Amino acid sequence: MSTPAPISLRGITPAQMKEAVDATPPSGKRRGIVAVATVATIGSLLFGYDTGVISGALPYMYMPYGADGLQLTALEEGAVGGFLLVGAAFGALFGGRLSDRYGRRHNITMLAIIFLIGALGTTFAPNVWVMYPFRFILGLAVGGASATVPVYLAESAPKRIRGSIVAVDQLMIVTGQMLAFTMNAIISAANGGPHLTVESDPSGTLVAGSYAYDEITALSAANGGVMDEASFHAFLDQLVISSGNGQAWRYMLVLCSVPAIALWIGIRLMPESSRWYIAKERLYEAIGSLKRVRDEAKDGPVEDELMEMVEARQHEIEEEASKRGLGYVWSVPWLRKLLLVGIFLAVINQTTGVNTVMYYAPKVLSFAGMGTSAAITAQVANGAFSVVGSALGIWLIGRFRRRQILIADVTGVGLTLLGIAATFHFTIAPHITAGTTPPAWAAYLILALMGLFMLIVQSSNGTVVWTMMGEIFPSNVRGVMNGTAIFCMWIANAVITWTFPKMMEGLGGGLTYTFYGLLNLIVAVILFKIMPETHNRSLEQIERDMQERFS
Repeated sequence: MSTPAPISLRGITPAQMKEAVDATPPSGKRRGIVAVATVATIGSLLFGYDTGVISGALPYMYMPYGADGLQLTALEEGAVGGFLLVGAAFGALFGGRLSDRYGRRHNITMLAIIFLIGALGTTFAPNVWVMYPFRFILGLAVGGASATVPVYLAESAPKRIRGSIVAVDQLMIVTGQMLAFTMNAIISAANGGPHLTVESDPSGTLVAGSYAYDEITALSAANGGVMDEASFHAFLDQLVISSGNGQAWRYMLVLCSVPAIALWIGIRLMPESSRWYIAKERLYEAIGSLKRVRDEAKDGPVEDELMEMVEARQHEIEEEASKRGLGYVWSVPWLRKLLLVGIFLAVINQTTGVNTVMYYAPKVLSFAGMGTSAAITAQVANGAFSVVGSALGIWLIGRFRRRQILIADVTGVGLTLLGIAATFHFTIAPHITAGTTPPAWAAYLILALMGLFMLIVQSSNGTVVWTMMGEIFPSNVRGVMNGTAIFCMWIANAVITWTFPKMMEGLGGGLTYTFYGLLNLIVAVILFKIMPETHNRSLEQIERDMQERFS
């Protein structure tokens, strides 16, 4: 079959489009949009799994070298989480640009390979210094997925179900986190929790025998013992350990490779985004790609959708001619103020402290007196509340105004965190100081408050912030302003993740959660004064409102 003559997209008529569509067959086997979404959102599942899996792995990484752990300090623990998030900041920054240049499907294929390299590199890291660069690599994939997968879904889905398909992407992220928590719990239970066998203790503190690692950590000051961090690690160094199950963290991390391989295989069977082909003036490839994922009986004629794409592309070309960079944004007073508001919204998505629960809940519950194995299992409940909250958020944002939801969210978060702080201060801290065991109900109260916290955060904060980030910036500078705000969000995430373990160890749960609780109440007051409303407004109306408000 001869190749059809090239057609310029500028000025193409419906008749020419119909002729091109009739002359072009599908570029491969039919793939329903559900199949496309299922495969693409494996990338989001990996995003969630890779950010959530570390919560169950860290307690085993804390174990001594002789027990096959990494003997982490609090600062090293924060760095293990922080390096991934710094990588994610850069992955998000460059991932969108690479997908624009090389294609959405191509980019997701590369991300699957990077996910696999990161998963295997972290799994087989002999020490924490090898772990850091591979966590950064894994972060590049996480950030790249956050920038590429939603775009691929939005461009591939028919308009009748586009909103639902894109919403599923956010649901898959929290599902990935819950899957990580569940696998952590299964692996930890199969190993009987962290334990080791001490052959001898030159200091005379321990007698030879088998110990649950909780019995060892009870000697540190942070857990009610007498040893500060330096003394405790010196104590671990001099122990003669014959065996231990610290290697369980490797089993948790290596599971990340399974969905990475599935993503690589699956995405190669899917078509490229037809809209990306149109952006590259490759009409016949766009037709062949679109025919693979459309049911004309439900979605209407392919040629009509392609004409809409072409018209939208011509409008984008006109807009691109007027696009400006970050320097221009900073030089215009009202745009500068709007950018700072956007950065503030992005940062408060992290200052809720959501990742102190997502990454460190087992550590916090251990401080509260819960055994490590039980704490890893309890984290599954937080994952379940997160999934329920994410599904609830899809309903909330359609019913209530953005301001109402976000101000209520940070207020509720602040009060919940102060509840955790009060439980630590009045119930748990006195027992830690006295070297006694806190009452069992205290740890379960902390867990219940964490579950309520995750329900509030996932049902409101992320949904509102991500929606508004796509709404409040003017079209000709939307890309650079949105990218800058998201980069700042990832950096804030990294800073909080990096510092939280040291805060818990140095300040204790009471002061640490009091800080985050009060911070969120202050944020609620600031939002009341500065947060714009975008509900039920067109993008053009929002742009006029923003200019009037911040000029």
